[in-house]
Amino acid sequence: MNQATLSQYVAPPKLQLPAVQPSLRSKRLRLRPFDMSDSLVVQLLAGDKEVAYNTRLIPHPYPDGLAAVWISSLPTLYQESRGVSFAITLPAGDIIGSIGLSLFPVDNHAELGYWVGRPYWNQGFCTEAAAIVLRWGFEKLKLERVYAHYLARNPASGRVLTKLGMQQEGCLRSHRYKAGEYEDLIVCGVLRGEFGKK
Repeated sequence: MNQATLSQYVAPPKLQLPAVQPSLRSKRLRLRPFDMSDSLVVQLLAGDKEVAYNTRLIPHPYPDGLAAVWISSLPTLYQESRGVSFAITLPAGDIIGSIGLSLFPVDNHAELGYWVGRPYWNQGFCTEAAAIVLRWGFEKLKLERVYAHYLARNPASGRVLTKLGMQQEGCLRSHRYKAGEYEDLIVCGVLRGEFGKK
């Protein structure tokens, strides 16, 4: 069996991202690529103690310069088809949060991750932004599955995923070490054929 024949059994077709990361829109939001000029706002919003406490990876205190380092890494992740991150903005251009997909081309799936600044909580912005990204991932990238984790003590994030049609698939016990404690993570997922059916 030659290498070409073997490859068809190992991996699905290569994930094809647009050459230039697009901007996406909904009724109330615009999702666009991050720019280095966004770093101070990202640090301010993501550095809020409550935002950090309720997310899996954001540290608190949020170190000076970390937002710039993160933003500078995003173009490479996109070019290598490993991830895509969008700034969530209001029509006037104000950044309110971040949303993105960590891409796993070998299995043709992605992990959804997001956060929204505390002044913008409880207004449906996260659900609206996630719906745009999921639609883009399934329709344009032809992903088979998108999944997400949330901390078990943060049911608000779970409600966002339920509204998107994600099903709870399991619990990873003591899976994340956060603020001095081991945290359970709830895993949810949705398949391409399921999205938008409810």
